Amino acid sequence: QAQFVESGGGLVQPGGSLTLSCTASASSFHLKSINWFRQAPGKKREGVSCISARNIAEYADSVKGRFTITRDNDKRTVYLQMNSLKPEDTALYICAADWGPVCRAGYPSDLWQWGQGTQVTVSS
Repeated sequence: QAQFVESGGGLVQPGGSLTLSCTASASSFHLKSINWFRQAPGKKREGVSCISARNIAEYADSVKGRFTITRDNDKRTVYLQMNSLKPEDTALYICAADWGPVCRAGYPSDLWQWGQGTQVTVSS
């Protein structure tokens, strides 16, 4: 059973925007850093963004300046605001919680809990 539920994906035209949500069931959510990954067909999973328990945000170079990650601990939810979307942003977007409060370098795979993902398709 997925520990996170992602939502907000869909079909959008190039240049458009979407906001993804990742809602956790764990009561310890506020103690964890949360990562967003994406995986396109035939490609390796890519780390997109991370937010620490203290709201320090990090971004992959490919999305810097276009994506914004935020969190609402009262709602146990992390958001990924995606602007100026490009066709190459098309992927399954997956959120995952790390074991601790800090974003580790390199978007590691040995994370605590994962969601099942929400599909984002950028196409005209």
